[in-house]
Amino acid sequence: MLLPFDEFDIILGMDWLTLHDAIINSKRKTIDLRCQNDEINRIEYNDLNGLPAVISLMLARKYVRKGCKAFFAYVLDSKVTERKIESVPIVCEYPDVFPKELLGLPPIQEVEFGIELMPRMTPISIASYRMAPTELKELKAQLQKLTDRGFVQLSFSPWGAPMLFVKKKNGTMRMSIDYRQLNKMTINNKYPLPWIDDLFDQLKRVIVFLKIDLRSGYYQLRVKDSDVPKTTFRTRLTNALAVFTDLMNRIFRQYLDRFVVVFIDDIFIYSRDETEHAEHLRLVLQTLRAK
Repeated sequence: MLLPFDEFDIILGMDWLTLHDAIINSKRKTIDLRCQNDEINRIEYNDLNGLPAVISLMLARKYVRKGCKAFFAYVLDSKVTERKIESVPIVCEYPDVFPKELLGLPPIQEVEFGIELMPRMTPISIASYRMAPTELKELKAQLQKLTDRGFVQLSFSPWGAPMLFVKKKNGTMRMSIDYRQLNKMTINNKYPLPWIDDLFDQLKRVIVFLKIDLRSGYYQLRVKDSDVPKTTFRTRLTNALAVFTDLMNRIFRQYLDRFVVVFIDDIFIYSRDETEHAEHLRLVLQTLRAK
């Protein structure tokens, strides 16, 4: 892959290093090369401030399509401890924006989740799936918890979708509603989801960034009152992704493409330095508090 390595005079490949029996010492940052008279020529590297050449994701994809080889490496500094929320002073000023649990329905926003059906569709009701005794016990507990918070209420609607449990990595059970039949008769929302490539390009040359993952994003998307009878639980129905993305983009409209990237229920705040990042984070948290 051709890259603009302007800071290097020459790049030695693995074939050349093998041919000349090069000895590389990563700790000392030296390379020993054996000359024809068997003398050792040591090359030391002392410049630790050199910046690597960086290209955009779209340009890299272009090179790969032309046949260039690309390698992906995830580097993690094991000596760096993960920062907790208490270590970010600005975040500590907004404890109400970071509740441990959602305690009730969200306020009415300018965007509501509606279920618009295709013409001449009638209510559908599908029998429940069979459950093991342990699943029935878990169902009762989760329903009680959702009812106490106001997310679920008793309904006599002619609509009905089956429910099932999905086991999570930590062993707990996630309750999920099978709305596939309802989705088939729902008109798709045309609001476009953002391109991942474009979002990554915005983060190019960024020094400081922070990600906010909205807690239970789909529970923060209110269903239109007229469409509540079509569903018993508020979950991943058709159009939920598009409507929620529309809502987030409206809330953060003035900050998008400046220092905020929104992808569904994830909010990225990026800045050129820590001072600027503190101000950007404060603006985002003030917006979340207001909404």
